[in-house]
Amino acid sequence: MAIFPSQRVPIIQGWEFTQLGGGPENADGEWLPVSKVPTVVQAELLKLKKIPDPHIGLNEYDVQWVGEADWAFRTEFGADDHQLDREHVDLVLEGLDTYATVQLNGVKILSANNMFVEYRCPIKKYMKQGKNTLVIVFPSTFLKGRELQDQHGKLACWNGDPSRLHVRKAQYHYGWDWGPVLLTVGPWKPICLHSYTWCLEEVNIASTVASDLSVAFTVHAKATKSAVASSLQARVSICGSPQPLAFRQRTSSLDAEGKSSVCFSASPKELELWWPLGYGKQNLYTISVELLAEDGRTVIDTATVRVGFRRVEVVQDPLESEEGRTFYFRINNIPIFCGGSNWIPADNFLTEISPDRYRKWLQLLVDGNQNMVRVWGGGIYESDDFYSICDELGIMVWQDFLFGCGQYPAYDEILDQVKMEAEQAVKRLRHHPSLVIFAGNNEDYQLAESNNLELDYSDDPPESDTDYRKTNFPARHIYERVLPEIVERLSGVQYHRGSPYSGFGKLTTDQKYGDLHQWNVWHGSQEPWNNWDVLSGRFVSEFGMQGYPDRRTVDYWTGGDKEERYPQSRVTGSHNKAAGFERRLELYLVENFRHSFDMDSYIYYTQVMQAETLASAYRLWRRNWKGPGREYTAGALVWQLNDCWPVTSWAIVDYFLRPKPSYFAVKRELAAFTVGITRNEVKTTPNDKPNSIAYFEIDTKVEIWGTNSTLAPEELELLVEAFDLNDRSFNWKEERAVKLSPNSSTELWTGQVPGQQIRTKLSEVPRPIVISARLMRSGEVVGRCANWPEPFKFLKFPHPSELGLKIVASENTSGDITSVRLSTSVPIKAIVLDADGSQDVSWSDQFIDLIPGDDQIIEAKELNSRKITVRFLGDGSV
Repeated sequence: MAIFPSQRVPIIQGWEFTQLGGGPENADGEWLPVSKVPTVVQAELLKLKKIPDPHIGLNEYDVQWVGEADWAFRTEFGADDHQLDREHVDLVLEGLDTYATVQLNGVKILSANNMFVEYRCPIKKYMKQGKNTLVIVFPSTFLKGRELQDQHGKLACWNGDPSRLHVRKAQYHYGWDWGPVLLTVGPWKPICLHSYTWCLEEVNIASTVASDLSVAFTVHAKATKSAVASSLQARVSICGSPQPLAFRQRTSSLDAEGKSSVCFSASPKELELWWPLGYGKQNLYTISVELLAEDGRTVIDTATVRVGFRRVEVVQDPLESEEGRTFYFRINNIPIFCGGSNWIPADNFLTEISPDRYRKWLQLLVDGNQNMVRVWGGGIYESDDFYSICDELGIMVWQDFLFGCGQYPAYDEILDQVKMEAEQAVKRLRHHPSLVIFAGNNEDYQLAESNNLELDYSDDPPESDTDYRKTNFPARHIYERVLPEIVERLSGVQYHRGSPYSGFGKLTTDQKYGDLHQWNVWHGSQEPWNNWDVLSGRFVSEFGMQGYPDRRTVDYWTGGDKEERYPQSRVTGSHNKAAGFERRLELYLVENFRHSFDMDSYIYYTQVMQAETLASAYRLWRRNWKGPGREYTAGALVWQLNDCWPVTSWAIVDYFLRPKPSYFAVKRELAAFTVGITRNEVKTTPNDKPNSIAYFEIDTKVEIWGTNSTLAPEELELLVEAFDLNDRSFNWKEERAVKLSPNSSTELWTGQVPGQQIRTKLSEVPRPIVISARLMRSGEVVGRCANWPEPFKFLKFPHPSELGLKIVASENTSGDITSVRLSTSVPIKAIVLDADGSQDVSWSDQFIDLIPGDDQIIEAKELNSRKITVRFLGDGSV
């Protein structure tokens, strides 16, 4: 019998598309060429100049018709004897967005209804020699969602049209408080022909890392059942570095169901473990499974999986001195403080995100000292490239299932879709060592609480047999029964019911349990940003502050229309989707700054406001990581790392990968060694006048602490200095040796603000004392912090001519890198550098507090001898 190896051939040539029934840009039903597949209609229309760029001006609103139209894609592909000689030919469609009907040679072979699943259709009986015609018809998913809403009822949601809750499509496509409404449509993932007589259907590597860090894993392979009768075998090969394995290759026969299992075990250190960023190497191994013919030599099919071995625990233990439970990740027996970001899809047109663009985004996390990324539940299960890059870089992944901010239904049609989707997602992602947790949804429990839905936390599986589908919070059946069963059955990954989710019968807003979305800065009670210490949680998986993007990004969305280049313009307002953003931005600005309203100044002040907010949060919450039994805050994930279009949002890096000053603030606070400072006014009344409001004393206290994320104690020098902003004759300094405890924070210094008088009247204005703290090792600064009197609007900054600020750029020291030295005679707050022209400059640091005697050297890429411009508080612009 002839042996025909399995063959996969992508269908990428000859595609064209049309709007069914004609329309604004295609009235005659013309078939238009497709630039590439995968693709979506909007991307193709944009390349053909059939629609305006929705990222510019108000064009978003002029392309809404695309999402309500019906579209079709078609192509022809050849079939030869070589393909048809195999027993099976499948059409594999990795992703269709979203409702679609697939026809081959006029025969309907598939009705699709879920953007997130792969479809496999047996098509050999419909194929013919020579040309075969493939047509995919996409009816409007938006209108289909409205029909389902009419049928099943309108449900509550935050953000977007509520019909999205009935549709298994990326929910952010319906619009969010940072993104536009762009309802994409098309074959958004690859399509191929898979021809085979026998093939591998599935490979799973089930691994366990024990408490002694020994490793056991089993390679499970499953072939088509027709392979059983042919006496085929599975050969497993393993390779990896840096250490050779005692086992290299094993062969196993298939059982009666076409399955094969090969077990391996390794004693501690025999296999190199995978570690998160900053704790060790990201050791990876490649496991290949080959399906062998009866001769034991001929390879019929091959599957390759790259894995890393690590022990992951989510620890929820009682705490010392405080109520509640911990919520921290322990990797390979090491407790890890998780500092990182939330991730939304990096584009509205997902087919335009290349592997290189993914790598640039994720490298920003590494360069910013971030070790975790949360893939948010309103987007997609990301590309394989995304997770593989996280594996390589050591970035831990928190993965939400794709439910966001809604009262999701759980009728049979939805449940069938969700089960298929979840099983495929878990199978695809489970091998990535970077994946450390699955969460059932984003903020759906919080919405249920806010809307007083039927949610009794004491009625809890597995003890409860309540049918949640009969309540007005039916998705609880999905989050507490369907998803945990799938995750447990198909993987060894931890499952968490939602984000936020407290557990232990507590509400999602409880700061002492589970993970917390802390939005009482910006949203909610709109607390001052320096209240983060009282707004802490055990693991803060969302928090944030808005800030404008780079001026070049603003100029992009204005499309060259200078009349729209001001903060309150219609176009600029359309590029901020947050409800009430004008009031919220101005609330925080006016409370803290004297600021201007020209666009460049508004960009600067909102960026500084965002940077101050995030720096304060990370600084105060890392202080709460105090060691075993005192992991009071174990993680902080800023909302958000990225944008999906040019916009003012909470992102710390804008759509064009331009970091905002807040990115550097976070980077600084997540370094291996940091130092933090707080000052607090203490008001006391005399013992003989305890009820007086006229007689009192106000003293100002200072506390300084350090953090150390390494696993060894560190002996350093602490240098504390104080300066009077308006009196250059005052300078106070103290230096002492300190020892930072490993993997925790350490309290270092307490006292009064040097040089600050004890005040007895509110009319006595406190001296504007700036406090600087530096951690030094052999004369090198390894951590620095400057604490300024707040609010900044009360400060009388020296005239810029009195500062002695020097910015000296050297000649290029290495290719396109320029070294820039900053020095000053007077403390300067919030330096942000830029350069003339439209070309980007890549700065190694920004948002700099500069102190006399502490020169800072910044590297600039692509500066190209251009003039450096500088902004800082008190720069004379107000």
